[in-house]
Amino acid sequence: MTPFIAEIIGTFLLIFLGCGVNANALLKGTKGNRGDTSGWLLITTGWALAVYVGVVVAGPISGAHINPAVTIGLTIAGEFPIYDVPEYLLAQFLGAMLGAFFVWWMYKDHFDLEENQGLKRGAFCTDPAIPHTFRNLLSETLGTFVLVFTILYFTDATITDSNTIIGLGSLGALPVALLVWVIGMGLGGTTGYAINPARDLGPRIIHALVPIKNKGDNGWGYSWIPVVGPIAGGILAAILGGILQ
Repeated sequence: MTPFIAEIIGTFLLIFLGCGVNANALLKGTKGNRGDTSGWLLITTGWALAVYVGVVVAGPISGAHINPAVTIGLTIAGEFPIYDVPEYLLAQFLGAMLGAFFVWWMYKDHFDLEENQGLKRGAFCTDPAIPHTFRNLLSETLGTFVLVFTILYFTDATITDSNTIIGLGSLGALPVALLVWVIGMGLGGTTGYAINPARDLGPRIIHALVPIKNKGDNGWGYSWIPVVGPIAGGILAAILGGILQ
């Protein structure tokens, strides 16, 4: 398996399981939609474990970035070769789109049954709880800052030989899952904590392409925030990490 394939598969597993949790918690008639207050705990826990699975599979091969903000942040920090960045970003977006497509295919009956257009879109991508461009952007920036900054401190961020690629996989899967879990519980209430451009934009594109009854708009006006915010957060984390080290 090549790093390119590993990033596709790792990101696919992340989104297939993560957006699958969203669909299970949000859509009408699923076993997970019980109308109680456990929804956010289910979602944050599910996404954390989805990260765990993606890292377990892709980590030994690609470092399991599975997130463009991580790839860009590590590159800015000088811990990942810039010539590998386009390959990783392409793989991450392809994996995210594939994962979202299979979630739609699996939950198609429930997407068609659900009447709330916002919940249908919410199974794919994020939306702000209270729309406010600056604070929504700040939320995504800060959440991703915590992610990448912690990654830089959890790893000995050096490439020791040609077979070692620094990334999420270098942390071990469980610490990464716990990190994403606490970000979701502590910082995710404002925007749904995309903290990953591929996680949001890939599924949003699939939402626009697949046939869903009465699916509503795709939220393109907001879509740039969970792309720009995470990238900015990753860059800031790399810069500050470099200053403090």
